[in-house]
Amino acid sequence: MSKERETQPDDRDDDRKALGDRLREAREYLGFSQDQVATFMGISRSALSLMETGQRKVDALELKKLAGLYKRPVGHFTGEVAEEVSFSTDVKHLARKVSELSSDDREELGRFADFLRARKKKGG
Repeated sequence: MSKERETQPDDRDDDRKALGDRLREAREYLGFSQDQVATFMGISRSALSLMETGQRKVDALELKKLAGLYKRPVGHFTGEVAEEVSFSTDVKHLARKVSELSSDDREELGRFADFLRARKKKGG
């Protein structure tokens, strides 16, 4: 039993490090800076950096907000969803370009995408 207790902290550290790696990879994939994400989250850049290196715990609400920003399910970051979402080259290109826009411009682009989907459903 004592042997099991000795490995638990290491397991938690490994899990936190893996979570941080996934958060960093998602942020970098979308082209967001730590400053941009920290501002969105309402935390300091150093707090985000500590999350990404596994040195700071990420609470459930923070993880949910990050998952929404990064357009991934929470399970992706916790390791519960093993299958990686695969995007075509043109979608990856769009994601990189969109990440360079201001938040207002991204909202406008989202409305335009909704418009295009609605128009397609109507057969237009």
